[in-house]
Amino acid sequence: MPAHERYDAVIVGGGHNGLVAAAYLARAGRSVLVLERLGSTGGAAVSSRPFAGLEARLSRYSYLVSLLPRKIVRDLGLELTLRKRSVSSYTPVRRDGRATGLLVDDRADATRQSFERLTHGTAEYRAWEDFHGMTRRVAERVFPTLTEPLPTREELRRRVADDSAWRTLFEEPLGAAVEAYFRDDLVRGVVLTDALIGTFADAHDPSLKQNRCFLYHVIGNGTGDWDVPVGGMGQLTDTLAAAARSAGAEFATGHQVTGIETDGHRQAEVAYRTAEGYGTVAAGHVLVGASPHELAALLGERPPAAAEGAQLKVNMLLKRLPQLRDPAVDPRQAFAGTFHIAEGYEQLATAYSEAAAGRPPSAPPSEIYCHSLTDPTVLGPELAGRGYHTLTLFGLHTPARLFAADNDAVRESLLASTLAQLDGHLAEPLADCLAEDADGRPCIEAKTPLDLERDLRLPGGNIFHRDLAFPHAQEGTGRWGVETGHANVLLCGAGAVRGGGVSGIPGHNAAMAVLGL
Repeated sequence: MPAHERYDAVIVGGGHNGLVAAAYLARAGRSVLVLERLGSTGGAAVSSRPFAGLEARLSRYSYLVSLLPRKIVRDLGLELTLRKRSVSSYTPVRRDGRATGLLVDDRADATRQSFERLTHGTAEYRAWEDFHGMTRRVAERVFPTLTEPLPTREELRRRVADDSAWRTLFEEPLGAAVEAYFRDDLVRGVVLTDALIGTFADAHDPSLKQNRCFLYHVIGNGTGDWDVPVGGMGQLTDTLAAAARSAGAEFATGHQVTGIETDGHRQAEVAYRTAEGYGTVAAGHVLVGASPHELAALLGERPPAAAEGAQLKVNMLLKRLPQLRDPAVDPRQAFAGTFHIAEGYEQLATAYSEAAAGRPPSAPPSEIYCHSLTDPTVLGPELAGRGYHTLTLFGLHTPARLFAADNDAVRESLLASTLAQLDGHLAEPLADCLAEDADGRPCIEAKTPLDLERDLRLPGGNIFHRDLAFPHAQEGTGRWGVETGHANVLLCGAGAVRGGGVSGIPGHNAAMAVLGL
């Protein structure tokens, strides 16, 4: 239970962003209380053991880190290891009657040779280098602004200092650039996938929400690298919670916030419910890590437009990595990075069209990650010694609407068709490689957007809480992009401007707003 009746700041939600805000404010000498609905902190960035009797700690929901600024790690003194994956991606395909694929890793020569084998020339590799050189330059200029006061659109454009890059990423649908740079369907698809993670959009969507998603996926720490947190995602949030506690922040888990009242300036009251009953606590500021939809409900205000998630998240534990039909690539290499399935450019367009028409994609696109290849510590010594591995699959173009009529039935059907696409590139069925738990059940679980809404209160299962925004000021945004209609109520979750992903950026920015920086 809360130790005091009033705090300088009460933080609603103990996800990673709330923990970042708590740590900054407590280190600045403010009294801080974190109220968390669940029995432990971490939100979507947690490690768990979903398979009975097996010592395998999976990053069950969020799974990779790119956007967490090194500034936050330094400021909070976090003892955290983020390990770079040796392979960026592998994409299998069948061409000219043979199994082949595209391998992109940290060796430029090997990547160039893979492009040449696939495309029978050098043009696509040169285009790849040009395109990603452009995104890298943008990343180096834009990423540092995410922990600064929100720039205007024109200020950010001057910071980018490249009219062509600005037009490509901020003004025209990304599909136009993908088609202008590349000719090969598979290469086009690999590039486009970063625009579709948790985002249901066509390459030419005029709203540019695919551009916004793409931008956030390529700017992390100025490189766009997606790293594995050693020890799993729970190690990150446990480290953040420890930093906040050591600075003096208090935590109350099992406390579901039911309402917020504020005078709009300096006084607020937060109501909560526990297993024992109801209570209230007073605050100077309230920082909300929940979604904008939840914030509106807590304030008794009109909610924003409905959000919709669009992903199928599958967690697996394998007895061994499956062999591939492509004899040129070892499974330990292919699964070390992002393993793309059914993500050719035309395949992605077809999957989008089918889902937009209300039908699950006939060839569901997905991408797969094997964390244990980069971080064996997520497995117990016995499992690691026996060659077991974790596998995470993230499916695209599966909007929440597809599951509305029968979540369980559509989940099982879509999972089967997704794995069938993977099996088409394997020399052995994935089912033969699945481990079994202590009860003899296959070690596989799938989560739809509706499951995520139920488990984590993500609106519509949207992993970003709502559509991502370009990282510059828009109508109604304040100095830090976390402000609401009430001066002492701030949004510190993924739904803030410059939110989304495992970044801590909204938590940092909300803390800066409270501190008047």
